Amino acid sequence: MRDLDELRREIMQRTLENVPFDGWSWASINAAADELGIDRREAESAFPGGPAEVIELHSMEADYAMLAAFEEQAHEGMRVREQVARAIWIRLEQNEPHREAVRRALSFLALPQHHTLALRLLYRTCDAVWTAAGDGSADYNFYTKRGLLSGVYSSTLLYWLEDSSEDYTATKAFLDRRIDETVQIGGRLGRAIRKLEQVPKALRYIFPSRGGEDLRMRGN
Repeated sequence: MRDLDELRREIMQRTLENVPFDGWSWASINAAADELGIDRREAESAFPGGPAEVIELHSMEADYAMLAAFEEQAHEGMRVREQVARAIWIRLEQNEPHREAVRRALSFLALPQHHTLALRLLYRTCDAVWTAAGDGSADYNFYTKRGLLSGVYSSTLLYWLEDSSEDYTATKAFLDRRIDETVQIGGRLGRAIRKLEQVPKALRYIFPSRGGEDLRMRGN
């Protein structure tokens, strides 16, 4: 009996080739099953969530592939921002054969009923990029970095889908600019948060708690 994970990957890969013609639909999935010689009912059982589930598998597999490709490359001496840019670029390069499928996936995910899935996939990709770059933050920086990167990645993805420059040089320049802007914003945000963290400590001296007042009164 065919392994379910292997079956799902085969159907997903073949569905990607049909999306430019039939969109992210059961028609694309059924066509993929027919081409692979798989019973359509078996394909439906492999993806009970339909096209949305196929999109999610494709996104997750792309994240894993990006991490694997990133690890194979040498990164000694590269700054964090350079590693982030490299990870994002690998993710885009690997999807280049399926640009139209990616474009249609964005339209599919833009529908209100797919909002939660869209956010989940974006978070996973940004988390994978930071993981590739060796991020080990465990405080507010963990979520701040991923939140800021979500804007960088999503805007770069949209730019890349419309880019007709040779070797996507315009997208590369756009990505560098967006990262530079985000680094500046992240720096200002980090300084602001650190200042806010000091506020409660200062307030304890200005507005002591009732317990503190009681202790001073007892001391007198």
